[in-house]
Order: sequence, then structure tokens, then C-alpha cells
Amino acid sequence: MTAKRRPRSVTSDRELRLWRVGRALTLAFVAAILVAGGVFYGLVVLLDFQEIDSTTKLDAKTLFDLVKLSFGVVAGAGALVALVVAYRRQRVDEAGAHRDATRLHTERFSQAVDRLGSDSPAVRLGGVHALAGLADDAPDDNLRQTCIDVLCAYLQLPFTPDPGSTEPAHQDEHHRYLALRKVRHTILGLIADHYRRPRGTHRSWQGCDLDLTGVTIDCDMDFSDAVFSGGAVNLGRAVFSGGVVSFTRAKFCGGAVYFGDAEFSGGSVHFSGAVFSGGTVHFGDAVFSGGAVYFSGAVFSGGTVHFGDAAFSGSSVHFSDAVFSGGAVHFGDAVFSAGTVNFRGAIFSGATVNFRDTVFSSGAVYFSGAVFSGGAVYFTRATGPAPNGLATAVGTPAPATVVLASVWLPGG
Repeated sequence: MTAKRRPRSVTSDRELRLWRVGRALTLAFVAAILVAGGVFYGLVVLLDFQEIDSTTKLDAKTLFDLVKLSFGVVAGAGALVALVVAYRRQRVDEAGAHRDATRLHTERFSQAVDRLGSDSPAVRLGGVHALAGLADDAPDDNLRQTCIDVLCAYLQLPFTPDPGSTEPAHQDEHHRYLALRKVRHTILGLIADHYRRPRGTHRSWQGCDLDLTGVTIDCDMDFSDAVFSGGAVNLGRAVFSGGVVSFTRAKFCGGAVYFGDAEFSGGSVHFSGAVFSGGTVHFGDAVFSGGAVYFSGAVFSGGTVHFGDAAFSGSSVHFSDAVFSGGAVHFGDAVFSAGTVNFRGAIFSGATVNFRDTVFSSGAVYFSGAVFSGGAVYFTRATGPAPNGLATAVGTPAPATVVLASVWLPGG
């Protein structure tokens, strides 16, 4: 996995960089003279003045006008000095306000982290909400990312499994397990809520890195309509073991999203209607061993999606009515050994879909009603029996855009 992309800190942009007063005034005066000279010259040209009469005597009115002009120049110079000083004062005030906001954020952050480490689940829950609020109010992206990283790190900490509640001796441990489980589920819910909010609005975390590597997701989690358009989102080695996890209508249009080595062993995970239009999404080495995973109606219109080396060994995985219209989708070296994988009604119209070296050893894989109208679909060196309905969906002879395994061809 590539290194996580960190959001650019705006702290350096807020650092106080001021010229010395003498230098600032000199440059301001030079700029003012150049501007005034340009304006004067423009007026002379515009009004078509002729050469100055050097024989004309200096009368009282002209002298008075020159005095007024002199005072005007002095007043303008004073105003210019005042403007430079006011600008410097404004910059100093802004820098001071940012330092105060950062200091206050740091103090609140320390208090929230202390609460998150408390022995009391209720206090931890308060720390979770405090950190989420700090992320919302952070004065720059770097501080917001720090709060998100701490919440993710908490989810990655090992936790004691449920000791059970059948024996009275385990009642206290069981209740504590449920309380701490509530803390974990609250963090997951807050993360999902913040990634649904439009980027650039208050409380939106879109564009920030999200590291859920190895996290166990055993509850309902709603990423519906979330947008992953920047940053790195990592759910590698995550375990989906219960509940309903929904990425319905989520948009993967930038950055990198990792589900590599994830385990789908229970519950149901929904990518129905999700749009994969940019960036890279990895399901490589993922294990689909139980439960149900839905990509029904998903649109693969750009970017790259990897299912390479994935093991479909027990789950019910649905790509029915999915549209492969752009980008690249890789199933190379995937193993279909059990369970059901359904491509019924899928449309292959523009993407490059690679099933090279895929193993169809058992289980049920369906392509009934699939449409192959463009793009390129490769089953080169695939082994095992042909998926159900594939030959009928492809037609005879197979179009040039579909390359079947040699063992599935007549005489193969």
C-alpha cells in the first residue's frame, strides 16, 4: 500500500511573514509614485495637452494651487503610511487569533484524549463526541486529520471478546463488553455521517484520510451517498462479521480506497448503485466467505477496481445489473470455489474487465442475461467449467471484444 496522503496543512500559510517597516514603506511609496505617474501621463494623453508655456509668470492663484498640491502630497503620504501600518496590524492580529485558536484546540484535544482513555465507558463516549466536535471545528486540515486518526486508532485497538452472559459470574464482564462495543459503534456511526456531508461544508470529513485497517465491523453502518473523492480510505483486513454495512449510492471518484484482505464473513454489505468513476478501489485478496455482498446496479465508469486474488468461497455476491462502461475492473487470479456470484443482467459496454487466470472450481457463477456490447472482457487462461449462462450471453461466435478461455471453445 502506498503511503497515506496527508492533507496539506494550512499552518504554514498562516505563518506571519512581514517585511521591515522601512522596506514596506519604500516599496509602497515607489508603487504609489508609479501609479500616480501613470495616471498623470494618461490624463495628459487623454486631454491632449500641448507643451508647457515656460514664459508664463507665476501668479498668486497658481502659487496657491501648488501649495494645495504640496499639502495633498503630504496627506497622501501620511495615508499611505497609515495603510501600511494598518495592514501590518491586521496581519499580526490574524496570526495571533490563529495561535489562540490552535492553543485552545490543543487544550481541548488533550482533554478529549484523556477522556477516551478513561476506564468508564460513559466517559469514553463523551471523549468520542468531543474529538468529533474538535475535528469539525479544527482551524486547519492538519488538526482535523489528527482527531480523525485518533478515533481510527481507537477502533484498531484489540478488544476482549464477549465472555457471554449465561453465567452470573460473567454478567459484569458482559455488560462492560456491551458498553465498550457501544463506544466503537458510535465512532463508526460518526465517521459514516461525516463522509456523507458535502465536501467544503461544516462537519464534512471528505478528503481526509480514513484508516480502518483491521477494524471489526459487527454492526449496522451506513455509508449511503458518501463521497470518497480525495484522501486515502483504508479498510484493508477489515472484518465484516455482522449487521448491515451500506455503501449504497456511494461515489468513489478520486483518491484510493482499500478493501484488500478484507473478510466478508457475515451480515450483508451493500454497494448497490455505487459509482466507481475515478481513483483506485482495492478488493484484492479479499475473502467472501459468508453473508451477502451486493454490487447490484453499481456503475464502473472510470478508475480501476481490483478483485485480483479475491476468494469467493461462501458468500452470496451480486453484480446483477451492474454497468461496466469505463475504466478497468480486474478479477485476475480470483478463485470462485463456493457460494454464489451473480452477474445476471450485467452490462459490459466500455470497460476493460479482466478474468484472466480466474479459477472457477465450484460454487455457482451466473452470467445469464448479461450484455456484452463493447469494451473488452478477458477470460484468458481461466480454468474450471464455464460460468452458467456465459456462452448464451456472449453468443456464437464470440464477439471480438470477448476473449474466452480456450477450454471453453469448441474442441477445447
